[in-house]
Amino acid sequence: MTNKRGGGSRIKINTVARRLHHYNGDRLIKEYPVAVGKPSTPTPPGDYHIKNKIVNPGGMLGTRWMGMSIPGGNYGIHGTNNPSSIGQAVSHGCVRMYNHHVEELFPQISIGTPVHIYARSGPSSNPAHKTGGGGKTYTVKPGDTLWQIAQSFNVSLEALVAANNLADPDRIVPGQVIVIP
Repeated sequence: MTNKRGGGSRIKINTVARRLHHYNGDRLIKEYPVAVGKPSTPTPPGDYHIKNKIVNPGGMLGTRWMGMSIPGGNYGIHGTNNPSSIGQAVSHGCVRMYNHHVEELFPQISIGTPVHIYARSGPSSNPAHKTGGGGKTYTVKPGDTLWQIAQSFNVSLEALVAANNLADPDRIVPGQVIVIP
């Protein structure tokens, strides 16, 4: 749990893609869709750690709370009583997860687990857009499936999954940026 470089559990949160990645060392264990802070109360980027954990905190915090060591506020990774918010930028800075996802992650995370929050920029809302490396990206729209995206860009589903390091190709969310290989 403690070694940031070699082994142990760690969490990376991309606030642009609205995804939480759980790693054991350098191996991705699972990727989850999340809700993050709205523009007026953003989720602060930086390197933190889990400082406390609570089972059944109640109300809008859902079924689990993992407090982060972010200065100047009470920020956490938690469940939600509003599952339709997942995939959106709507919180007061916390990271919301579906209750069943936070319940799955919770027992795997210890006090002290490193959390890296970052904003990896992708293209804006243009559906197809050139990246600096010459590849294209696509911003997922409501109702899209990865299979439909693969067909529309004439690439294989397997290539899309590999290019985007998707742990679960059935879980893409509106606003997520997909790299087209």
